[in-house]
Order: sequence, then structure tokens, then C-alpha cells
Amino acid sequence: MSVTTEAWVLYKGKDPKRTEPATLVREHYTFEEITDQEVLVESLYGCWEGNMSHALDRKPVDICHQRKEEKVVIGNAGVVRILKCGKAVTTVKEGDIALLFCNGKWDKFGYPEKILGYDAEGTIGLLARQTKLHQYQVIPLPDKSRFTPQQWAAFSLRYITAWSNWNLAYHVWRVQMTEEDCPAPHVWGWGGGVSYAELALAKFSGCRVAMLSANDERLCEFKKMGIIPIDRRQFPDLEFSDQRYQIDLEYKRAYLESEQKFLSTVNELTSGLGVSIFIDYVGSPVFRATIKALARQGVVTTAGWKHGMTITTYRAMECINRHQMVHTHYARYPQGRAAVRFAEETGWMPQLNGQKEYSFDDIPQLAQDYADGKCSYFPMYRVNGC
Repeated sequence: MSVTTEAWVLYKGKDPKRTEPATLVREHYTFEEITDQEVLVESLYGCWEGNMSHALDRKPVDICHQRKEEKVVIGNAGVVRILKCGKAVTTVKEGDIALLFCNGKWDKFGYPEKILGYDAEGTIGLLARQTKLHQYQVIPLPDKSRFTPQQWAAFSLRYITAWSNWNLAYHVWRVQMTEEDCPAPHVWGWGGGVSYAELALAKFSGCRVAMLSANDERLCEFKKMGIIPIDRRQFPDLEFSDQRYQIDLEYKRAYLESEQKFLSTVNELTSGLGVSIFIDYVGSPVFRATIKALARQGVVTTAGWKHGMTITTYRAMECINRHQMVHTHYARYPQGRAAVRFAEETGWMPQLNGQKEYSFDDIPQLAQDYADGKCSYFPMYRVNGC
């Protein structure tokens, strides 16, 4: 027995050592019937994620070559309807509306090693009208939730990632700095939706929060949410390249001018203390500035990267300053369920505010708009949703 559905498919590149961008192909896609631990689902709504664009760019890898598969269906954030359950399934029942929990392959403790709809071999993402999932890859949504399926789709990857990352980062900070030492830590972020979600969580912990952006609409949104908005355009040359820094005197001068202005802003807004926890999802272009902005006993935390994977640190200085670095990768299943409960109880949830929703027909346009920086933090697409 098998299931045939319609999907947007990513094909393997001709040469794994070359990185020509891919084009999604719309076609029929067939997969095997579900096993006892699996569920058959229909995709309702999805949220375009950065890893989907990495897959199309074939950077840092061609995931089809990595998975040893000719073609792959990506898409790992969204909401689904349960159509059929295997005999051993206990987490959901037929007819449930459920959140996709995108832990694709996990270790013996349940921590993710690979992500569904990305680098986990054999998995089928939400750019298919129907797919099959393990029962621990779906979390039933609360009955009569006060939030829309689209909001939960946006929540699916970014907010659960934020939940796991923030809880570890905050507890690492508190190991060194008690509430008596620092009752209201300064927490800053740059990046996208995950950073935004973590700063919202930090507010629940009583932190003073700030976020950087060069987008006027987002800066206004930060202010409405009680997040101090910092216009990144004040520091136009704050993008570090060690190679250029060593050989290009004009670049070095411009960079140092922007860095000094940035650090002066940090000093002013933190009353000279520095940033307690810096949420950095950008990567190597801003890491030097991140570390310099960090308070003693401070924490840099991330669960991903956008513009650079490799960073350099001076171990002696980091030891002297007792700086800690937290790295996480999505979450394990109980953390996902806890994040869903917390969100329903407190209202910790993406606010989509009538933003554009792409149809299944418009997926290639969505991919292009995301690459061109024309999308919100939570670019939504509809598969089988109303």
C-alpha cells in the first residue's frame, strides 16, 4: 500500500561540491503507508523557515546528497489535521488538529539530531498536501484554543526553539548571577522570529529587553510589545570580516566607527553593565560586536545562524570574563508540549496582524520573497487550510 499526493519537490543537484540554487518542482509524490507508530496527516498551514531557504540555496550542503535521496520535500513548521492513526499511536487521535513537532531523528534522551523536512532522511515536509509523521512529531492543539491555526503554524518551529534555548540560557545566567545580584538582566537580540520569541519570554522572566533591526515596521512592533527598539542603521558598517580588517584600512576605519557607536549605545542603555544575555542568530558578521557588548558573567545564546557558522574567540579573555556560550538545536518532545501549554495560558504567541498569506500555488513566489527580504518574521502559506 502507498499514498500519492501533490507536493513541491526539491531535486538533488548534479554536483554536491557546487552550490547552484535549486528550483522547486510541483508534482505527484508517493510514499509508503503508515506504520503502527505513525499518523497520516494533511498539511493545513505552514510557516516558511530559514532552513528551507538554506535547502534551496544548497548551503551549507545539498540536503538531497546528504540524505542520499534523489528528491526531498521540505517544510518543517506548521499545523496538520490527523487523517489516520497507526495501531500504537497514543499522542493524537483521528480528526485532531495538531502542531508539527519537527524533531526528525533524536538521541536516546530525545534531543534532536536531525530535523524533519530538512536533513532527516526519509522524512516528508509540509510542502506536500499529505504526509506521514511519527506520533512524537505531532502535538495536539488545545481544545477551543484562543489562537488561530495560522498563529500555531508560526509558533511551531520558532517558538519551540525559543522555549528550549531561552530556558537553558536563562538558567546558565542564574547559576552565576542570582536574583539578588541582578534582579532584571539586560537581554538583547538580533536575528529574526526566534530572537523575537525569546525576548518575549525574557519579559516574562522580568528582564529588560532590546532588539536590533533595520526595518521600520519591525522597530514599531518592538516598541508596541515593550521591547526597546534599536535601529541597526545607526551602525551601518557593523559587519565584521577578519580578512578585510587585516588588509583594508578604509574598511577597518568604518567598521571601528560603527562598533564604537554600537558599544556606546550598549553602555548607555545598560547603565554601563553590558548585555547579560545576548541572543545572536546572525552569526559571524556580528559576533565580535556581540562579545564586546557582553557583561561579565554574560551569556551568548543561539540555536542557529543566518550569515555565518564559524566564529573565533580568545579563550583567555572569555575565561577571565566568565562568558558562557549556549547552543541548542530545537527541543525534545516534553519541552514542545510545555511550550504549547505556556503559550495558551499566557498569550506568548506570534501576532500575524492580517499579514499576507501565500497559497500553495504561490510557494515559489514565497521562496523568492523570503530570499529578497520582503517577508515578515512569520511568512505563512496555506496548503489545505480554509
